[in-house]
Amino acid sequence: MNYIELYQSGELSKRIKELAKYLYPCNLCPNSCGVDRTSGEVGICRSPILPRVASYNLHFGEEPPLVGAGGSGTIFFSGCSLHCVFCQNYPISHYNVGNDVSIQRLAEMMMELQNSGAVNINLVTPTHYVHAVLEALPMAIEMGLSVPIVFNSSGYERVDVLKILEGVVDIYLPDAKYGDNSIGRRYSKVDDYWDVNRVALKEMFRQMGENLVVGNDGVALRGMIIRHLVLPSNVSNSVKVLRFIAEELSVNLPISLMSQYFPAFRASRYAEINRRLYLEEYEEVREAALSMGFIDLWVQDIG
Repeated sequence: MNYIELYQSGELSKRIKELAKYLYPCNLCPNSCGVDRTSGEVGICRSPILPRVASYNLHFGEEPPLVGAGGSGTIFFSGCSLHCVFCQNYPISHYNVGNDVSIQRLAEMMMELQNSGAVNINLVTPTHYVHAVLEALPMAIEMGLSVPIVFNSSGYERVDVLKILEGVVDIYLPDAKYGDNSIGRRYSKVDDYWDVNRVALKEMFRQMGENLVVGNDGVALRGMIIRHLVLPSNVSNSVKVLRFIAEELSVNLPISLMSQYFPAFRASRYAEINRRLYLEEYEEVREAALSMGFIDLWVQDIG
């Protein structure tokens, strides 16, 4: 079932009610802050109850199957469940720059993007606002929303919440940032990124399988794409992440191997990542991925 069928069957309404139970105390993400967001309290993500949106627009810089001719309809949510020291979008994620919008307005944004030619609705960092997304969907469906829903996240997700999203999400686009809890603790300020990410990826894989379903126009309709940003001085970390995907998920999964790192935000405080990525480092990771048998591998140039 997709989100339209879930709505028509009444199942989407049940999922909305089920997810609302996670708001007090708030347990939408693995941080499990336990704050009462319904009364204005904020937790680690610093997010209010209504969705805070930094921007929404057609984006042409995503992976090719997510862009097509019309672009990806991105909605950038403010706040984040992680505190990555090198975040390139830190005004949005760390300082919560954005505007609070109503559920109705969120639904209208989805429709405006679809009407502008978007081939999907790309929810960027939606973890702490999944309740709002689900509440907005019935309104958007009534307006005519029909394009795939992309869940574009850090990969730091609760499995029980992901199960509620089964059928609602058409395409999972998670990060697999680190292959070790200690690295996640150092760079993203959570103690259990690796433990949480592994089981979250497995749940997404259970829902979607290894094949990315695309239409005749090459645009993704359903499936899973895993992103990994290669960090300076951390080749072994990247290799460990890729080995996990190869051995415990599938080498047929599409992998986006990203080279776009630069030392943003507080990265200057960490000597080993206070530089751009070397070409040799990226090539070593790319070669490791190929040697493991990954077939669908997107790579980037290092300028």
